[in-house]
Formats: sequence, C-alpha cells, structure tokens
Amino acid sequence: MSTQNLSKVTERMPTVFDDFFRPWNEWLDDKSLWGRTLNMPAVNITEHKNEFQVSLAAPGLKKEDFKIDIDGNMLTISSEKEERKEEKDKKFTRKEYNYSSFSRSFTLPEKINKEKIEAKYEDGVLKISLPCKEGIKNNTAKHIAVK
Repeated sequence: MSTQNLSKVTERMPTVFDDFFRPWNEWLDDKSLWGRTLNMPAVNITEHKNEFQVSLAAPGLKKEDFKIDIDGNMLTISSEKEERKEEKDKKFTRKEYNYSSFSRSFTLPEKINKEKIEAKYEDGVLKISLPCKEGIKNNTAKHIAVK
C-alpha cells in the first residue's frame, strides 16, 4: 500500500486516541466552554450625516434580554439568557439547561449626544442610534501616506 493510500485510510479511520480524548475535546471546543455557549454577535457600525448606527445581529432574543449601558465614553451591549427544559416520562426524567451570554463594548466619540441614544430590536437585529451633538461637524476624511 502506498503512503498516499495509507494516508487516505487513516484520515477515514478514527484512532483509539480520538475516542479516548473525545470528552475533553468536546468540553474544550472553541464554541463551548464547559457547557456554556459562547456567542459573539456580528456588529455593523455605519456613519451617517448626523448619527452613527450600530446594528447587532442577535436572532432568537427578546428586547428584554438586552442590557445597554453607558459608562463615561464606553457603550456596552450585553445579554444573558438561561433556558431550562424538562421532559418527564414513566421511566425517565430528562432536564436540559442552556446558558448563553455575550458582551460587546465600544468607545464612543466625544461628538455623540449620550442623552439622545435610542435602541430598537426587530427581526433579530438590535439597532442603536447614536446621534451627534448639534453644531459639531463630522471630521473630513484624510488619506495618510505610508513612508
């Protein structure tokens, strides 16, 4: 059997070590940390003439699940959700727990009017409007040459 064919066979056949380490691999998987799902929602930030718009994709949540705080110039958007599910049958009881959370923080520019920030959640997207203070113009774009 050639080395190339042997390589193909070993790719298809799990090793003894795969089965042995499977529980640890599942616990230490990138997507999960000891049963706690780690989700980092995608965020888009767009700049308009008089405001910035933050759009955070978070399907499956309710508006009550979000916590939006401002501390100084730091805007923090977070959510914690815990779900419990229980099935009872004559022979067994099965309980499942699911806990998911995320937290995203952004530094606000000085020109943001913090008193007029508004948030709306619809169709799985949290939209936060960050209006600029009146009388402050947006900085003009500038190209920086690399030396």
